[in-house]
Amino acid sequence: MNISYDELRSIKHSLPTGSVSRIAEKLNIEEQTVRNYFGAQNYKEGSIINLNIEPGPGGGIVHLEDVSILHVAKSIIKERRTIAR
Repeated sequence: MNISYDELRSIKHSLPTGSVSRIAEKLNIEEQTVRNYFGAQNYKEGSIINLNIEPGPGGGIVHLEDVSILHVAKSIIKERRTIAR
């Protein structure tokens, strides 16, 4: 899946506090891996999950091989919007 870097960061910034922990727990991965997925670069404590950034508009194009973190993040955002109504 391809997504712009700016869109990926926007999704990250739309997540409520505690979402990184929630995503990590749900997927049984390190919290830092989730942070790295959204653009952080601390690979000593977490890994990156098949992410490739190509230069381009909107901060570049990010190719995601594994979209599980993205799907969980979007479901948290959707859940938050539903509760806010």
